[in-house]
Amino acid sequence: MTRPEEQVPAEVEQEGAENAPSEPAVPEDPAQRTARERDEYLDLAQRTRAEFDNYRKRVAKDIAVAGERAKGALVRELLPVVDNLERALEAAGSDDAGLVEGVKLVHAELVAALERNGVQGFTPVGEPFDPSVHEALSMREEPGAEPGIVLDVVEKGYRVDESVLRPARVVVSA
Repeated sequence: MTRPEEQVPAEVEQEGAENAPSEPAVPEDPAQRTARERDEYLDLAQRTRAEFDNYRKRVAKDIAVAGERAKGALVRELLPVVDNLERALEAAGSDDAGLVEGVKLVHAELVAALERNGVQGFTPVGEPFDPSVHEALSMREEPGAEPGIVLDVVEKGYRVDESVLRPARVVVSA
Protein backbone atom coordinates (compact mmCIF):
# COMPACT_ATOMS: atom_id res chain seq x y z
CA MET A 1 0.00 0.00 0.00
CA THR A 2 1.34 3.50 -0.90
CA ARG A 3 0.95 6.57 1.14
CA PRO A 4 -0.89 9.60 -0.32
CA GLU A 5 2.32 11.72 -0.30
CA GLU A 6 4.06 9.19 -2.55
CA GLN A 7 1.37 9.08 -5.20
CA VAL A 8 2.15 11.10 -8.31
CA PRO A 9 -0.83 12.65 -10.06
CA ALA A 10 -1.53 11.25 -13.52
CA GLU A 11 -1.24 14.75 -15.10
CA VAL A 12 2.34 15.16 -13.88
CA GLU A 13 3.30 11.73 -15.21
CA GLN A 14 1.85 12.62 -18.66
CA GLU A 15 3.67 15.99 -18.76
CA GLY A 16 6.91 14.30 -17.87
CA ALA A 17 6.40 11.80 -20.65
CA GLU A 18 5.69 14.54 -23.21
CA ASN A 19 8.77 16.58 -22.26
CA ALA A 20 11.11 13.64 -22.17
CA PRO A 21 13.11 13.21 -25.37
CA SER A 22 11.84 10.30 -27.40
CA GLU A 23 15.17 9.81 -29.11
CA PRO A 24 18.62 10.34 -27.73
CA ALA A 25 20.09 13.75 -28.68
CA VAL A 26 22.34 13.55 -31.71
CA PRO A 27 25.44 15.70 -31.24
CA GLU A 28 25.55 18.62 -33.70
CA ASP A 29 28.19 18.43 -36.38
CA PRO A 30 30.86 21.12 -35.74
CA ALA A 31 30.58 22.33 -39.35
CA GLN A 32 26.81 22.73 -39.03
CA ARG A 33 27.17 24.50 -35.69
CA THR A 34 29.76 26.87 -37.18
CA ALA A 35 27.53 27.57 -40.20
CA ARG A 36 24.53 28.23 -37.91
CA GLU A 37 26.57 30.60 -35.71
CA ARG A 38 27.93 32.35 -38.80
CA ASP A 39 24.40 32.90 -40.09
CA GLU A 40 23.27 34.24 -36.70
CA TYR A 41 26.19 36.67 -36.53
CA LEU A 42 25.65 37.76 -40.15
CA ASP A 43 21.97 38.42 -39.40
CA LEU A 44 22.93 40.37 -36.27
CA ALA A 45 25.47 42.43 -38.22
CA GLN A 46 22.95 43.21 -40.97
CA ARG A 47 20.30 44.30 -38.45
CA THR A 48 22.85 46.44 -36.60
CA ARG A 49 23.94 48.08 -39.85
CA ALA A 50 20.32 48.82 -40.80
CA GLU A 51 19.63 50.31 -37.36
CA PHE A 52 22.76 52.46 -37.63
CA ASP A 53 21.78 53.67 -41.11
CA ASN A 54 18.33 54.62 -39.79
CA TYR A 55 19.94 56.38 -36.84
CA ARG A 56 22.29 58.32 -39.12
CA LYS A 57 19.38 59.43 -41.34
CA ARG A 58 17.33 60.47 -38.31
CA VAL A 59 20.23 62.50 -36.89
CA ALA A 60 20.86 64.21 -40.25
CA LYS A 61 17.18 65.13 -40.44
CA ASP A 62 17.20 66.44 -36.85
CA ILE A 63 20.29 68.56 -37.60
CA ALA A 64 18.65 70.02 -40.71
CA VAL A 65 15.49 70.86 -38.75
CA ALA A 66 17.56 72.49 -35.98
CA GLY A 67 19.45 74.53 -38.58
CA GLU A 68 16.22 75.74 -40.16
CA ARG A 69 14.84 76.63 -36.74
CA ALA A 70 17.99 78.62 -35.90
CA LYS A 71 17.91 80.38 -39.27
CA GLY A 72 14.26 81.28 -38.72
CA ALA A 73 15.04 82.73 -35.28
CA LEU A 74 17.84 84.88 -36.70
CA VAL A 75 15.69 86.12 -39.57
CA ARG A 76 12.86 87.01 -37.18
CA GLU A 77 15.31 89.22 -35.28
CA LEU A 78 16.47 90.91 -38.50
CA LEU A 79 12.99 91.71 -39.81
CA PRO A 80 12.49 94.75 -37.55
CA VAL A 81 15.79 96.11 -38.92
CA VAL A 82 14.46 95.81 -42.47
CA ASP A 83 11.22 97.49 -41.38
CA ASN A 84 13.11 100.38 -39.77
CA LEU A 85 15.28 100.88 -42.85
CA GLU A 86 12.13 101.04 -45.00
CA ARG A 87 10.55 103.54 -42.59
CA ALA A 88 13.73 105.66 -42.71
CA LEU A 89 13.60 105.68 -46.52
CA GLU A 90 9.93 106.73 -46.49
CA ALA A 91 10.56 109.52 -43.98
CA ALA A 92 13.74 110.86 -45.58
CA GLY A 93 13.61 114.29 -47.12
CA SER A 94 15.18 115.36 -50.38
CA ASP A 95 17.89 117.39 -48.63
CA ASP A 96 19.47 114.18 -47.20
CA ALA A 97 20.34 112.61 -50.56
CA GLY A 98 23.66 111.13 -49.38
CA LEU A 99 22.13 109.59 -46.27
CA VAL A 100 19.19 108.26 -48.25
CA GLU A 101 21.54 106.62 -50.76
CA GLY A 102 23.49 104.95 -47.92
CA VAL A 103 20.33 103.64 -46.27
CA LYS A 104 19.11 102.33 -49.66
CA LEU A 105 22.37 100.40 -50.12
CA VAL A 106 22.21 98.88 -46.63
CA HIS A 107 18.55 97.98 -47.14
CA ALA A 108 19.26 96.41 -50.53
CA GLU A 109 22.15 94.34 -49.14
CA LEU A 110 20.10 93.08 -46.20
CA VAL A 111 17.12 92.20 -48.38
CA ALA A 112 19.41 90.42 -50.88
CA ALA A 113 21.03 88.39 -48.06
CA LEU A 114 17.60 87.35 -46.80
CA GLU A 115 16.46 86.39 -50.31
CA ARG A 116 19.60 84.29 -50.85
CA ASN A 117 18.55 82.35 -47.78
CA GLY A 118 15.03 81.77 -49.07
CA VAL A 119 13.26 84.58 -47.21
CA GLN A 120 10.56 86.32 -49.24
CA GLY A 121 8.51 89.32 -48.21
CA PHE A 122 4.86 89.62 -49.19
CA THR A 123 2.35 92.47 -49.26
CA PRO A 124 -1.14 91.03 -49.73
CA VAL A 125 -3.09 94.16 -50.74
CA GLY A 126 -6.26 93.14 -52.58
CA GLU A 127 -6.08 89.48 -51.52
CA PRO A 128 -8.72 87.75 -49.40
CA PHE A 129 -7.85 87.73 -45.69
CA ASP A 130 -6.20 84.45 -44.61
CA PRO A 131 -5.57 84.14 -40.86
CA SER A 132 -2.73 81.67 -41.46
CA VAL A 133 -0.63 84.35 -43.25
CA HIS A 134 -2.26 87.64 -42.19
CA GLU A 135 -2.79 89.34 -38.87
CA ALA A 136 -5.76 91.71 -38.91
CA LEU A 137 -5.05 94.87 -36.97
CA SER A 138 -8.34 96.55 -37.80
CA MET A 139 -11.35 96.55 -40.09
CA ARG A 140 -12.87 99.45 -41.97
CA GLU A 141 -15.67 100.12 -44.40
CA GLU A 142 -14.46 100.66 -47.95
CA PRO A 143 -16.95 101.58 -50.69
CA GLY A 144 -16.91 99.00 -53.47
CA ALA A 145 -14.73 96.50 -51.59
CA GLU A 146 -15.93 93.03 -50.73
CA PRO A 147 -15.85 92.09 -47.04
CA GLY A 148 -12.72 90.21 -45.98
CA ILE A 149 -10.31 91.78 -48.52
CA VAL A 150 -6.97 93.19 -47.40
CA LEU A 151 -7.07 96.96 -47.91
CA ASP A 152 -3.75 98.13 -46.45
CA VAL A 153 -0.56 96.50 -45.21
CA VAL A 154 0.79 98.04 -42.03
CA GLU A 155 3.77 95.66 -41.86
CA LYS A 156 4.95 93.27 -44.58
CA GLY A 157 4.86 89.54 -43.96
CA TYR A 158 7.79 87.20 -44.53
CA ARG A 159 8.05 83.52 -45.31
CA VAL A 160 10.68 80.88 -45.98
CA ASP A 161 9.42 78.35 -48.53
CA GLU A 162 5.87 77.66 -47.31
CA SER A 163 6.55 78.50 -43.66
CA VAL A 164 5.40 81.91 -42.45
CA LEU A 165 8.08 83.65 -40.38
CA ARG A 166 5.95 86.68 -39.67
CA PRO A 167 2.36 87.22 -40.78
CA ALA A 168 1.54 90.41 -42.67
CA ARG A 169 -0.18 92.91 -40.40
CA VAL A 170 -3.13 94.24 -42.35
CA VAL A 171 -6.31 96.28 -42.41
CA VAL A 172 -9.30 94.30 -43.71
CA SER A 173 -12.52 95.52 -45.31
CA ALA A 174 -15.65 95.07 -43.21
